[in-house]
Amino acid sequence: MSSSPVRKPSESRLELRLNGELREVPRAPKRKLVEVLRIELGLTGTKFGCGEGACGACTVLIDGRPVEACQTFIEEVEGRSVTTVEGLSVGGKLNAVQRAFADLGSFQCGFCTPGMVVRATALLQINPHPTPAQIREAMEGSLCRCGGYRRILGAIERAAENGGTR
Repeated sequence: MSSSPVRKPSESRLELRLNGELREVPRAPKRKLVEVLRIELGLTGTKFGCGEGACGACTVLIDGRPVEACQTFIEEVEGRSVTTVEGLSVGGKLNAVQRAFADLGSFQCGFCTPGMVVRATALLQINPHPTPAQIREAMEGSLCRCGGYRRILGAIERAAENGGTR
């Protein structure tokens, strides 16, 4: 019985599971995840906002938990699962949160929307039926410059009513 050797990335590259696919990216000290996603991989849904982890525009899921990509070094995600807003839809079909945001027009300029959708998806994955207070608490790390919070919260409530994340 022969087995093929496990392929490992070179020392100059690291592996991560990005939106369900195994990917290799250059290993670069002190390089932020948001830069790699946007510049190297072309996943522009993850926005670069404040650069300080305060606005939530760059929120991605790392192993299912919301994390600010502007505060995460690429070395920290080696061997881990990263999901961006682009990875939330499956087979071109939007998830329940994405659909609710679109159906209710829960965005104005749209800059905060990807991070909000990612953070709301994470909430509904662990709590499919949150109270309005739990939704507000979970969304505290995401800011909307336009002040569209009422529609945003309404979209998350609608997504919860319609089955959570799928």
